[in-house]
Amino acid sequence: MDIADFHGRSRPDACPGALQVHAAADGGLARVRVPGGRLTPAQLRELAAAARRHGDGAVELTSRANVQVRGLAHDDRTRDVSGDDPATGADDEGPGGDDGAGNGVPEDGFAARMARAGLLPSATHERVRNILASPLTGLDGPGGGGVTDVTPLIGELDRRLCARPALAALPGRFMFALDDGRGDVAGLGADAAVLAAGPDRFALLLAGTDTGLRVGTDEAVTALLAAAEAFLDELAARDVTAWRISELPDGPALVAARVSAALGPDPTADRTVQAPPSEPVRPRPVALGPVGLIGAAAPPGTARSDPARVALGVAVPLGRLTSAQAEVLADVASGGDIRLTPWRGVVLPGLTRTEAVDAAGRLRAAGLVVDPGSPWIGVTACAGRPGCAKSLADVRADATAVVALAPPARHASRTDTLPVHWAGCARRCGRPKGRVADVVATGHGYRLELDGTGLTCSGIEETAAAVTAARGEL
Repeated sequence: MDIADFHGRSRPDACPGALQVHAAADGGLARVRVPGGRLTPAQLRELAAAARRHGDGAVELTSRANVQVRGLAHDDRTRDVSGDDPATGADDEGPGGDDGAGNGVPEDGFAARMARAGLLPSATHERVRNILASPLTGLDGPGGGGVTDVTPLIGELDRRLCARPALAALPGRFMFALDDGRGDVAGLGADAAVLAAGPDRFALLLAGTDTGLRVGTDEAVTALLAAAEAFLDELAARDVTAWRISELPDGPALVAARVSAALGPDPTADRTVQAPPSEPVRPRPVALGPVGLIGAAAPPGTARSDPARVALGVAVPLGRLTSAQAEVLADVASGGDIRLTPWRGVVLPGLTRTEAVDAAGRLRAAGLVVDPGSPWIGVTACAGRPGCAKSLADVRADATAVVALAPPARHASRTDTLPVHWAGCARRCGRPKGRVADVVATGHGYRLELDGTGLTCSGIEETAAAVTAARGEL
């Protein structure tokens, strides 16, 4: 299809934020962007308190390492938006920055609390602060997969993004990614990503496609912002509406050409868009996040790969943290840093081994997962009933029942197990990237679909047997 034949979407993106709230079947749904997935213990506690006071009492983790709260009362909604339920992840201060004051936000409301906690630094840009970052960056030792620590780039990208008024026009689904070279987030569908190819060399990827452009560390953020601006320029030039670069025919090539021109010549970097690149990067989706003990981890502000420190990977069943679980996580995060992952989990860095063992026990007792062999590994679900009016089943309850019927793990780790996604209808909201077994509600049971084939199941036990077989656990 030629781009002249592309007429765009019929409406602007209505992805929710903390100010622009989605009107779901179970009340308002607010989504809070967490760039790089980085939270402080105090911020997590405030999220938990706000979820208890204003929502249904849970903090949900999304596939973009953001958080959301469901069940907001009408008085806590600044603005309702309609459309499909986007639950569970279907994000230099300067001009455009705002702390939320004077924008019609109730002083004791959900959005105002997020602003006071430092989670809503810009009212104009709040929905476009979608920034993925490698959760283990700077933590694991030599051979761990990371080439460089992208942590400093997270804050720089967020500040400079919010300081550009024009970028407030980005769709709420537009996503950036900072990959430290291990390839964990570069393949998760970001519109604009940089992937470390060396200590001071990044490949620019657009919609998962290697553009051939290479930049140094000091230009990585500049290249990402140039890609976002080029996308908006391309939409304006074609007079169309699109939410993602991938939706535009030849979108990556058109945006890459604009980025190359914006960056200009540089004798130390390859600024010629190659087609195809001589050394193309082909990222693949990473389906499962880190769970369990991660050795040789350094807390923020210390030398990399401190052997006295470790990190702990935590899986959150169905990405839903109760307020009590969130409080426990905040309590055990002695390293002062909580990292949300795009696999709806958490990494706690900077722990001594004794602290990690104690934390694992407390988290396990709270119902969270620290065992890499748990049957919860790789299991995701959409909101389902009663949260989504389009859902044909309470998929979360059914997924929980099937996990309870899962056989014991044959191995100590399920790192290679097949992900399973439970969906209340054919839209399959929140489905992970890559190869996934889909368990789709039909109204009379479920249909398990994998690799183009399907099997209809009439009851939970039959569905459980089909899921077990699909995951290779019989």
